[in-house]
Amino acid sequence: MMILSIVATVVLLGALFYHRINLLLSSAILLVWTAALGAAGLWNIWLLIPLAIVLLPFNLTPMRKSMISVPAFRAFRKVMPPMSRTEKEAIDAGTTWWEGDLFRGNPDWQKLHNYPQPRLTAEEQAFIDGPVEEACRMANDFEITHEMADLPPELWAYLKEHRFFAMIIKKEYGGLEFSAYAQARVLQKLSGVSGILAITVGVPNSLGPGELLQHYGTEEQKNHYLPRLARGQEIPCFALTSPEAGSDAGAIPDTGVVCMGEWQGQQVLGMRLTWNKRYITLAPIATVLGLAFKLSDPDRLLGGEEELGITCALIRPPLLALKSVVAISR
Repeated sequence: MMILSIVATVVLLGALFYHRINLLLSSAILLVWTAALGAAGLWNIWLLIPLAIVLLPFNLTPMRKSMISVPAFRAFRKVMPPMSRTEKEAIDAGTTWWEGDLFRGNPDWQKLHNYPQPRLTAEEQAFIDGPVEEACRMANDFEITHEMADLPPELWAYLKEHRFFAMIIKKEYGGLEFSAYAQARVLQKLSGVSGILAITVGVPNSLGPGELLQHYGTEEQKNHYLPRLARGQEIPCFALTSPEAGSDAGAIPDTGVVCMGEWQGQQVLGMRLTWNKRYITLAPIATVLGLAFKLSDPDRLLGGEEELGITCALIRPPLLALKSVVAISR
């Protein structure tokens, strides 16, 4: 009976958590439940005293703040890395959609149902029915995966010709400027034929040089790189994952230091980068690499703060083969 009472208590706790019963009512239910088990002789009735002592600070707001919340917050602040200005800007840059309700554990399914159903434009539908269908026909997954370990040259040429790598790029730079829904539909169809084909198309259309240049690049960079990315003249990849920290951007050990140095016979202001990355999709064939790292300016050559936080640099050959490089600020 003791084991049965413990199981029943665990089930009760689970039900209280699942139904989000408020703290005061949950505490009262637990006290009554413990008293009932004590009266039935299954538990010691004196367990009510330590249980009440434990529950009391949680139910009195001033006591909860002083005894639990503040000490816990201080402990977490000691072990968590400080938030850089760049990270703060990234957090404040956008809002949440319905997924915010989902991650809070209280999804409103009717709210999701009421959102308008996404639709493809005529151009997006024609792309799926035409070039995407033809690319699927050209792909042989066994050949790609087990024999060539690559896409066949004619498929590469077809993807570039029909701007498969430009779905995320705006039309003014030669891109297709498709919606997120259209991109998802394209990748869904490609993945049904070949996972490698879908990944090859998906990576340039996700977070990487194309997306970052459109948001943060200079006009000179946009006008140079984006048309070339759209035509497939440049193959991008994005280097975030490191052997030590994985894909946790806040913990990456890769660093850049703003400094003066000699580059191609001239004294220039640039960054000296030290980095070690792995698991970078398309890295073996990439012609331009977006590198995520933490930047510092110890000599305040830029005139601002010493620690500038996470940023990105574009790395071009022959620097792609180096671990420690000088990236020139243009």
